[in-house]
Amino acid sequence: MRIGTSYKQHPGLAENWDAIVIGSGIGGMAAAATLSKLAGKRVLVLERHYTAGGFTHTFRRPGYEWDVGVHYIGDVNHPRATSRRLFDFITDGELDWADLGEVYDRIILGENAYDLVKGFESFRAQMHEYFPRDKDAIDQYLEKVISTAKKAQMFFAEKAMPPLVSKLFGGMMRRGVTKEALRTTREVLEDITQNQELIAVLTGQFGDYGLVPAESCFYIHAMVVAHYLRGAAYPVGGASRIAETIVPVIERSGGEMLTNAEVTEIIIENERAVGVRLVDGRELRAPVIISNAGVINTFEQLVPAPLAQSIGYATKAREIGASVAHLSLYVGLKGTTEEFQLERTNLWIYPDQHHEKNFQRFLGDVNAPFPMVYLSFPSAKDPDFERRYPGKSTIEAITMGSYDSFRRWENTSWKKRGSEYDELKASLTERLLDKIYEHAPATRGRVEVAELSTPLSTRNFAAHPEGAIYGLSHDAHRYEQRWLRPQTPIKGLYLSGADVVSAGVVGAMMGGFICSSAVLRGNVLGQVLKHQAQTLRDNPPSTHKAAPA
Repeated sequence: MRIGTSYKQHPGLAENWDAIVIGSGIGGMAAAATLSKLAGKRVLVLERHYTAGGFTHTFRRPGYEWDVGVHYIGDVNHPRATSRRLFDFITDGELDWADLGEVYDRIILGENAYDLVKGFESFRAQMHEYFPRDKDAIDQYLEKVISTAKKAQMFFAEKAMPPLVSKLFGGMMRRGVTKEALRTTREVLEDITQNQELIAVLTGQFGDYGLVPAESCFYIHAMVVAHYLRGAAYPVGGASRIAETIVPVIERSGGEMLTNAEVTEIIIENERAVGVRLVDGRELRAPVIISNAGVINTFEQLVPAPLAQSIGYATKAREIGASVAHLSLYVGLKGTTEEFQLERTNLWIYPDQHHEKNFQRFLGDVNAPFPMVYLSFPSAKDPDFERRYPGKSTIEAITMGSYDSFRRWENTSWKKRGSEYDELKASLTERLLDKIYEHAPATRGRVEVAELSTPLSTRNFAAHPEGAIYGLSHDAHRYEQRWLRPQTPIKGLYLSGADVVSAGVVGAMMGGFICSSAVLRGNVLGQVLKHQAQTLRDNPPSTHKAAPA
């Protein structure tokens, strides 16, 4: 299903709106749904792709579908969990979740496997069992993770404040991001333990934010780890259900979601954003323009060049740098999940404990051994998959890579990049398939579809600079930037999404809520959580629709 109405099929589109959102990723959709629901605003969401959802969309081939960015979500297993309440607000509770079970991630270092289990105490006990000589180090680590993650709320809330208020109170609210939180993840962990195997396991989810332990700041690491400690879940019906359940909320207040609607310029008049210009030259107007296209795209592509250069945001963003790129192999199998014994658990497969060395080697040579391979099994996670695609299964095999390995083909067209590119893709495909066969041997000989996306695919379809999958890089320098907030120096222009908060679906969604707070000049998160608390009182969890097991 292609979500949203095509711009080309909408000749009667109104020209004036209360707000216009550029980009239909979860940050844009969350901002639009929140403005619609809390303030009754008519919001127009414009998406350049043929389907809405950004990295929450799915794509299909005959008999199959795959998610492109939603592999699991934390903190949604219970109706009272914060992330669940936020999702329930923007979807009117229409999005159901399937629990991944006790083990959400498995870290594999060479021949050794380590399960990450849900529940704080269960996680601690399991780590104690794996590393009995390091119990004190594990306890210290978990204490640091929780205390750091708890301070995030005030830090990000400050971003929504008007500049003058931020000047007065922002320092106090940012105080939670201590010097330790901005040290590298490896530095913090090596102060606790010198057991490199333990460090490699505890940092085994670094692919969720795209930086090896020696480069990521402990702040993003702690937020990601804490996010999954209570377990993880997957949208029932697949990742596309996220947009399918948000769009009606936007439409209920007179808003619309349009696809095939590429914005080429944000219109500035009298130093204020007043509308957008589409690729066909048409102008649409609104007093509020929200860009969910990322800081670099917004200020290098959409804001008129002289003004953008005088503001300098693109230069500042380039100094932070883009996040990592990736390769993703989408595999379709003839046979059921049960037949292939596929698990709901994600596998993080590493050659050994040396994350930095392995990653650096692959960045320099795309033919070097993979530094990691992440295996996800969507057909096992989604209890509705068998109904939609009977007798079929899907796997995704992902590794992080460098855009530089593909840069020479950046000016070529999709499916017309030449034989050398095709040969490289074929080689990478076979190598990733070998990893699948190693860990799911029953799948050998049953593959019907194996389609590889490269950083050029991400750049082509998602318009992410250099194929970056997480927006701006998540090192310490990023979190020291006070300008990285929803408000911009241009009146009426706001930023949303991952660049405002952090990587991941929930991080980008939080960017949407914080952007809405800036637009409405109020505590939107507080209003949303209060609204959902009342909803839960009126409709207790015991009467909620249970997510299928």
